[in-house]
Amino acid sequence: MPRSATNPLGPAVIARAALELIDERGAAGWSMRALADRLGVRAPSLYAHVPSQDGILDAVHELINAEIDLAPLAGADLRQGLTACARSYRAAYLRHPHATAMLVRRPLGTESSLRVYDTLLAALRRHGLSAAEALRSVVVLDFLVLGSVLESFIGGFADAATYAGRYPALAEVLAGCDRGAVDEEGFEAGLAHLVEAVAARAEGAGGAAAQGAAGGPPDRRATA
Repeated sequence: MPRSATNPLGPAVIARAALELIDERGAAGWSMRALADRLGVRAPSLYAHVPSQDGILDAVHELINAEIDLAPLAGADLRQGLTACARSYRAAYLRHPHATAMLVRRPLGTESSLRVYDTLLAALRRHGLSAAEALRSVVVLDFLVLGSVLESFIGGFADAATYAGRYPALAEVLAGCDRGAVDEEGFEAGLAHLVEAVAARAEGAGGAAAQGAAGGPPDRRATA
């Protein structure tokens, strides 16, 4: 996004141009000089608007996090809300894989990053998970989302015929799979398991709370 008379140089323009540059060239092609060239200015001019290169990367992180839809977490259905949010989270970072590889190694300090985790944890706590359960669930979700962005499982394998003979089971499953769908199906399967586990804990917590409020044991006849 080059600057113009209607789009003067400023933090937002610099951040957007940095994200576009990283998307196109990756970490190796990203530098303050390359960013300045894209914007048609000298590198020192950037520091009048941003504090440092780290500050620009923080702003890039903010832009990506702004693409995550957290609204579903406010709904009453935990399964739907967590599933929709996780898919949006993954989609946001899949659009920017080069930036993801750079950002996951940096300390979490941007407002948007902290807001994402705070919103996730608050939703899980609201549905009855303990603090420890909520944290574990978000850790697993983070590994699932960002791990699936950073690494393609199927992309690490050659054609199925390469493995025939020495690795027959691997050759068989690779020959029979839809390579274009493997990564997506793996993410969806992992997400479904996580969501069901979280929902079961939430429902269990709700049942325990109801039992405590009633002051007695649950009626076993209902499940007999």
